[in-house]
Amino acid sequence: MSSLITRRGLLTAGIAGAAGLSGAAYLAGRYGLIPPDSAGIYGVSETLTYASQRLLMSGLPLAREFKRNQISKATPVNGVPPEEEIYKRWLSSGFADWRLTVDGLVARPMSFSLADLKRLPSESHITLLACEEGWSYIAEWTGVRLSTILEMVGTRPDARYAVFTPLPNRNRIGRVARDLWDSHDMADALHPQTLLAYGMNGEDLSPGHGAPVRLRVARHFGYKNTKFFSKITLTDSMAKFGKGRGSRAAEGGNTWYGGI
Repeated sequence: MSSLITRRGLLTAGIAGAAGLSGAAYLAGRYGLIPPDSAGIYGVSETLTYASQRLLMSGLPLAREFKRNQISKATPVNGVPPEEEIYKRWLSSGFADWRLTVDGLVARPMSFSLADLKRLPSESHITLLACEEGWSYIAEWTGVRLSTILEMVGTRPDARYAVFTPLPNRNRIGRVARDLWDSHDMADALHPQTLLAYGMNGEDLSPGHGAPVRLRVARHFGYKNTKFFSKITLTDSMAKFGKGRGSRAAEGGNTWYGGI
């Protein structure tokens, strides 16, 4: 995105003024800010939300961080871990055989073990995991920046999205299971608070919270913080994945851009 975009220029162009939705659509197209779920009855509003957020907050502001004494006493789990045999084997071995593959539009496709990730520079952030269904809590998340991994693999300039593919986790009667693949644009993938988190509140992640590694995107709702994934693919188009709407949630009618 051009560094010349300013709030004054944005307002002058009319995205928040008289130009209304047509102005938003024009600017969104001009700056390549058309989200994967831009089609359909809600497509214009999704485009307006996404483009406005990106243009008004192009400096990538940080999410609020909390003090240690503000960490929640309860950290509810939303969804159950995969029941596939491969996940059970990983769990029983302490995830010694688990690997994270990073491929797609990169110069050097790579694979990382959990030990590999833990050897990289780590950092911790105490942030709110905000859930629109009420599963919200404050926790300290520890891991490696996703941007560190993307630098190692050499992200190509034409990459627009990072796609996170979890293990299959089929729905089961009477239980809530997650089968949510998802994606983020490169602005969120490269954000300094976006982590591949392997720890929570000073301990390794529990299976319920996404062990061995989950995505932690502090500026997005909880459903955009993918768990149980073992593959990240960089791509220039979401049309290559599923129905091309950017996530399982978006395919089901929810918004792709879950920013807060």
